[in-house]
Amino acid sequence: MTITLKLMSQSRSLRLKGILLLMLTLLVVSLLLERDGSGTLSPSGNHLNVTRGPFVQQLLNSFQLDEIHHLVKRMSYKQLASLYVSRMTLDEEIGQLFMVQNSHSTYSTDLEQTIEQFHVGGVILYQWQMETFDQTRHDIAEMQKHATFPLLISTDEEGGTTDRLSNIYPPRPGATEISNTGNAHVATHEGAQTAHDLLALGLNADIAPDVDVAVINGPDQAWRTFGSTTQQVTTLAGAYLNAMQQAGEIACLKHFPGLGAAQVDAHFALPIITRSKEEINAVELAPYKAFIHSKNPFLHPGMIMTTDLLMPAIDPVMPAELSYTLITKVLRQQLGYDGVVLTDSLFMAGIYPTWSFPEAAVLAIKAGDDMILGASGVPELRADFKAIKQAIQHGTLSKERIDESVIRILALKMQYHLMPAVPPQT
Repeated sequence: MTITLKLMSQSRSLRLKGILLLMLTLLVVSLLLERDGSGTLSPSGNHLNVTRGPFVQQLLNSFQLDEIHHLVKRMSYKQLASLYVSRMTLDEEIGQLFMVQNSHSTYSTDLEQTIEQFHVGGVILYQWQMETFDQTRHDIAEMQKHATFPLLISTDEEGGTTDRLSNIYPPRPGATEISNTGNAHVATHEGAQTAHDLLALGLNADIAPDVDVAVINGPDQAWRTFGSTTQQVTTLAGAYLNAMQQAGEIACLKHFPGLGAAQVDAHFALPIITRSKEEINAVELAPYKAFIHSKNPFLHPGMIMTTDLLMPAIDPVMPAELSYTLITKVLRQQLGYDGVVLTDSLFMAGIYPTWSFPEAAVLAIKAGDDMILGASGVPELRADFKAIKQAIQHGTLSKERIDESVIRILALKMQYHLMPAVPPQT
């Protein structure tokens, strides 16, 4: 009898200890959840989300959480970008379409207001705005600090006669000098070195290389082309492009659809390219086709810049960067390019005498361009925004067309790690 009572007492004691242990465990959990307002536990470094409210879910394991936090494994950059676009205001979307200029030599209040008020997608800098290493890094950091989304910060560094970094770095050879060596390794070295120097300053995009095939020795292309044959240009510009993008710099091919036969400088007059459609397809468009269709992802151009020239054999009316036929039908549909298309400056002589900047911006987006180059300052951006909004209201542009461009721009920023490739945070 004594033994039986002793066993019963031990049993009750064990049950009591178990209950107390359970209560203590629940108390610790409760305190942890209360301390962490997000309702998140972190056992062994794994963050487990606890859902509160009427729809209680089981805790996710580390593998499931990893899948959620790395949706890019299952979603393309464009699918992720579309999630952002679905939450953006119209002003935020329109702003991403502009790569603006700074009208001052250094970072300015005007530029800061432009970036903040209009949510611009990018800024281009020129040689006279990059005097020293520290000044350039400081100015770019200020730009990024005030941006709604991380900015594409660009210049058009080609080396040679178009050396935008000459105030900071030693001179570097241009395309023709590289071509004269006949050595693709030289092009690779220069592409990698240029990317390194640009990224060190905070410049994440270079409007280069020039892939015009020098059909003639034109005034605007002297010392800027990689050769007079499609093979030369594809080989040498390709080596430069591959090295640059492999190093993490966004490259931008130019000047689509090709200035190699231009007899006048596009900065001062509208070049008219009097070549047949067959000749254009075989020569001018050949480098673009080769890079767009390449199996090497580093040869796929992050951006392509179009320019103001007239190709009557393809579109006898509209300059290339305003031509739906050349941008959408040829570049997008025929060549299969679905990346970011940037206009040349819409203040250039082939455009500005005929169309105002706001008018040209609307025509460019309608044609299939994604980013508009050349605007600067609050008054100009205000006029451009007004024109685009009126075009949407009147049916000249569709909201879907704006969405397409913004998705491409944000996807490019994700691809080159300018913004995280994760869904937007609620």
